[in-house]
Amino acid sequence: MTQGAVVVKLGTSLIAGPGGRLRRSLLGHRAREIAELARGGTPAVVVSSGAIALGLPRLGLTRRPASVPRLQAASALGQARLQAAWDAALARHGVAAAQILLTAGDIADRAAYVNARNALAALFRLGAVPIVNENDATATDEITFGDNDALAAQVAVLVRARLLVLLTEVEGVFSHAPGTPGAELIPEGSAARTAVLGDAAPTGKGGMRSKVLAAEMAASAGIQTVIAGGAGAAVLEPILAGELRGTVFEPKGREHSAFKLWLRFGKPVAGRLHVDEGAKRAVAEDGASLLAIGVARCEGRFEPGDAVELVGPDGTAFAKGIAGASPAELEGRPRGVEAVHRDRLVAY
Repeated sequence: MTQGAVVVKLGTSLIAGPGGRLRRSLLGHRAREIAELARGGTPAVVVSSGAIALGLPRLGLTRRPASVPRLQAASALGQARLQAAWDAALARHGVAAAQILLTAGDIADRAAYVNARNALAALFRLGAVPIVNENDATATDEITFGDNDALAAQVAVLVRARLLVLLTEVEGVFSHAPGTPGAELIPEGSAARTAVLGDAAPTGKGGMRSKVLAAEMAASAGIQTVIAGGAGAAVLEPILAGELRGTVFEPKGREHSAFKLWLRFGKPVAGRLHVDEGAKRAVAEDGASLLAIGVARCEGRFEPGDAVELVGPDGTAFAKGIAGASPAELEGRPRGVEAVHRDRLVAY
């Protein structure tokens, strides 16, 4: 995958105003900055919310319906408006916009994940800007990212980005809800987790908590992440120039292969293997495979090929891997049975 990509996520409130009105001026400013990146040879990806908010007026609605099919209908109608808006905004600067719709199932499936990565790489080589959103029309509660902050972090990991920028209505993470007495911007991501945060706008699903969690995920994959305000003529340019904006989460993860990044962040956990101290030491310190003799007990229902977390005697998960055996095959701690091969395992 192309190195040095920049992933930019815009929340619903930056895309749509009251009544589902498109915020064309703001979108135009961001499109100009993103187009400049692409024209300058820096691969850029936009993760854009806003489809449901833009689709509600087409259903004659002013607020999100409770019905899932109607939400999916609003998303399908709004996605067309959203993509057209990005296409027009980027075309003004001579850059083509592509559309990529993903579900959590696409990320969890290794073949689909690699296909998405290859498609994005091809678009980068063509100088196009992929506009990514969740495929709300087909996603279900069981296979959803939950919000586009998580999707943006997953996309950043997928393309091995050097920078993820999560743009929102406020200037970053605050110590208290913005606008309340004593609320101060927290510039360092390491201090953001304990902040008291406000909720997202009614038309969005995110909120600052989801942005912090997404930023921590990306940072742990070695990707610098910034949560910053998305309004104004210049937002991305000063961030890319090194100017301190918003809340910055510095990279803290070790370098992993593309497969191990997918395993750690893309494949959902189906169960847990509780191991003894000797097995933990062999896996975490010596890089050995996990053998059945070191598995004290299994938790959850999983089959070979599913992802499992490895948990030490203190109850803390320290690794994740692809199961090589089912719970029934691990029962009794038989010798010679491999629970997780070292090449299909990643330590936290």
